[in-house]
Amino acid sequence: MSVRSIAALALLSSAVALPISAQQSAPVLPYTPTSAPRAIRRDIPLTNMIRRAWEAGTRDSTGRPGRNYWQLWNDYTINARFDAPTATVSGSERVVIHNNSDSAMHEIVLRLDQNIYRANVPRAETVPEITDGMVVTKLTVDGANVDLSDRTNAAGRSPRGRPAPPITHPEAIGITQTVATIKLPAPIPAKGTSTIEAEWHFRVPQSLGVRGLRMGAWGDSLYQVGQWYPRVAVFDDLRGWDTDPYLGPSEFYNNYGHFDVKLDMPAGWLVGSTGVLQNPEQVLTASAREKLSRVLQSDSTINIVSADERGPGKSTAAGDRLVWHFVADSVGDVAWGTSDRFVWDATRATIPGKGVIPINIFYEPGNASKYVPAGPTARHALEFYSKLWMPYTYPLLTMVDGPEGGMEYPMFIMSSAGAADHETGHQWWPMMVGTNETWYGFMDEGFNQYMNRLSRFDRLGQTPNVDSLGQSYGRTSGDEREHPLMSDANYGGPMYSFQAYGKAPLMLSMLGGIVGDTAVWNAMSDYAKAWRFKHPTPWDYALFMDNALHKDLSWFWYYWLFTDESVDGSIASVKTAGARTTVVVRQDGAMPSPVVLEVKFAATGPAIRAMKNARMTDSTTAIVTWPVEVWFNGNRTYNAVLDFGGRKIESITLDPGRRFPDRNPSDNVWPR
Repeated sequence: MSVRSIAALALLSSAVALPISAQQSAPVLPYTPTSAPRAIRRDIPLTNMIRRAWEAGTRDSTGRPGRNYWQLWNDYTINARFDAPTATVSGSERVVIHNNSDSAMHEIVLRLDQNIYRANVPRAETVPEITDGMVVTKLTVDGANVDLSDRTNAAGRSPRGRPAPPITHPEAIGITQTVATIKLPAPIPAKGTSTIEAEWHFRVPQSLGVRGLRMGAWGDSLYQVGQWYPRVAVFDDLRGWDTDPYLGPSEFYNNYGHFDVKLDMPAGWLVGSTGVLQNPEQVLTASAREKLSRVLQSDSTINIVSADERGPGKSTAAGDRLVWHFVADSVGDVAWGTSDRFVWDATRATIPGKGVIPINIFYEPGNASKYVPAGPTARHALEFYSKLWMPYTYPLLTMVDGPEGGMEYPMFIMSSAGAADHETGHQWWPMMVGTNETWYGFMDEGFNQYMNRLSRFDRLGQTPNVDSLGQSYGRTSGDEREHPLMSDANYGGPMYSFQAYGKAPLMLSMLGGIVGDTAVWNAMSDYAKAWRFKHPTPWDYALFMDNALHKDLSWFWYYWLFTDESVDGSIASVKTAGARTTVVVRQDGAMPSPVVLEVKFAATGPAIRAMKNARMTDSTTAIVTWPVEVWFNGNRTYNAVLDFGGRKIESITLDPGRRFPDRNPSDNVWPR
């Protein structure tokens, strides 16, 4: 029971015994949040989901994949045809699902994200155009036709409310929504396989004058195509099937697998896609193939197809239609772009331990000047992040122009030149480190925003600096609209962008203020390597970082991941007695932090005596640090004693790196 609860009970018992007149005159004790002792939580809350994973041995408290870790693997074979006059993509696919889990699957969940463009689906943002969505015309499971009539609802009840009869053949639920479920008459056994075959079609939505929703069309000559085939949802050790709907703001969570994709396109239309082109001699001109053979020889940008080369036999091989064949391995998705107007440039990047890889850039002729820096920007990103985290795994990167100016897919980005660094950064998370973007957007968007800042400093030849970021969270802390990082970002509300993109860089700034930025980067590099092509959670990340940094930072992860609290530190008073100066530091927020003081001395005077918890940054400046544990007794003030000898202290600054969230930094200095 808290002190406040005991006090409340005492007042209540007194009130019961007093007459009404006395009750009315009893004084009301004012309460302020900073008047009560501070109870600091020092553990990371564990949900049932993560407890089950630990018990099963698929994950553990080291933050690494457990001895029994497993995940699905899917083999896709897709054949699709694009019809330019109608903007229609029609396709067929065969998917072999490898159930690597330890349990049987009684259903299969499919993602039909293209249905977000339908008129009757839930959405959290507007779409550029309403279409019929993804029209699935045929679906089979292990050769058995799936009933697509969608007669039962998700509760397994018939329309009249009676229990549904036993399933004798596969039945689909939600085939017109972004998430569909196939009920199976017989389960897919653990360690077994199942084969899905599907046929479908949809119209690519127009995006004239507006940004596309991760895809779209400019008129009838340029198309960016994503979320374009029925995709098997993730089945993992945490929640089983991932059934979060595609609402728009949040992105995706995908299984890894192998993709063999053939795109039947009009001749004269260039195609950029996830994967490696398998048949360049069948779809490219001899001139284009010769130029591509020289791309890896230098860092210069080479034009492969110019604005003057248009039509069959010029921009592509001759003919009426051409089949572009792409293969991609260890990816979670495939996307592509096509145009009969694309200019195609190419350059290279040098990946540590791997060598040179090509970068393909497709853009509208009218945007040529805007795409001049695209190649160098993408090259720097691939090389810098390969050194920072781990080497880029994939054999190439392709960038395409279009209505969606910033969206990432494996080996492929829909991007303006200005967004190239950010979108390329996503090849680390969520492409190589398969985070759940839908639920924990901060683990890809937020981490990416942080590393984009480091990349920008490196491009400019400057020392990376993340000072002030952590402190700035004090201005947002306490906003009722903010969802904690651990809540499902799919329902992030009006501050979704801050939750997914903005907060994690501030968190990592504070972490660097505690353990050092270089230590953070090294630990995150190890984390990336440990979870390469796997699916980590925030618990895995936090515990891995603790182990890598050799610190119990449970308190830190609790306040940053589960709350919207801040530190709100201040210098309450400064008193000098003899050679000692006592600085009373106060923290009014619920989140604790180390006490870090910058002490500036007079230029002359007695020698500055060494303190074991201090380091001199120059001849008259010391940084003095007390660990966060000084607050664990519940006090809101701490007497920080400076014992440097008789040299006069001219100024003191609390949190000189501005790393700890603070609503009012003006009270962090002395004298004021």
